[in-house]
Amino acid sequence: MEALSNILAPYSHALANIAGTITTLQFLSGVIFLNDIRKRGRSDGYPPEPFLGGVVLSILTIKMGTLMGDSATINVNLLGLALSAVFLGVFYWYASNELKGEILSKIGIAAAFTVVCLAYATIENPKKIEFRFGMLITGILVFLVGSPLLQLNKIIEKKSTEGMPFPIIFTGTLVAASWALYGISIHNFMMAYQNLFLFALSAIQLSLFVIYPSSPSVSEPSVKHSPSTLEHKTSQGKTSSPSKTSVGSKKKN
Repeated sequence: MEALSNILAPYSHALANIAGTITTLQFLSGVIFLNDIRKRGRSDGYPPEPFLGGVVLSILTIKMGTLMGDSATINVNLLGLALSAVFLGVFYWYASNELKGEILSKIGIAAAFTVVCLAYATIENPKKIEFRFGMLITGILVFLVGSPLLQLNKIIEKKSTEGMPFPIIFTGTLVAASWALYGISIHNFMMAYQNLFLFALSAIQLSLFVIYPSSPSVSEPSVKHSPSTLEHKTSQGKTSSPSKTSVGSKKKN
């Protein structure tokens, strides 16, 4: 790792620009996700966590950037915070009344959690805060990135990846790889290992899209009739319809 860090060190500025650009594209990938919701006319059935988590994570990562003195991290996540807030608002707009109540409760929990984390950052030992706050962010990232895997049993049962945000997962894989390289280039191995682990989680989720389609396959059972069955149905039809002679004889009687 140290040898690779020395090789990448001269390109750290370029890697920061690449990572920032890809991260911006990841934030914008939410537009594709929201467009699917717009076509459906409702956001029910989709999880709000990607956008709500994006708001929380952007705030905490901005704080982490100030602790590190890294302007690239701060600038990218300021943009991410603004976009995630807008996306969350659109998601809420298309939600049913029941889902809106659920979203508001989750926003309250997320806000309280964010305040606690920021308060912790102000009272922690300055020599330890960067590592510990970084571990905290890593835990949140692992939860957000790996949360779709909690539905793995349903995905296997349905044999479909319906509901999984492919654009966000795909760009998230690229983001993790780019920030891992940037972390190595500036000798920040906490950032490097954090993003390498996230890269592995995202790659596992991408493999599910290769194995299963994005929509469940609906197979209609075909009913086949044997010749004997058709013949039996025909004979039933003939016997059930009264003939003209039988009707006439009844009238005469």
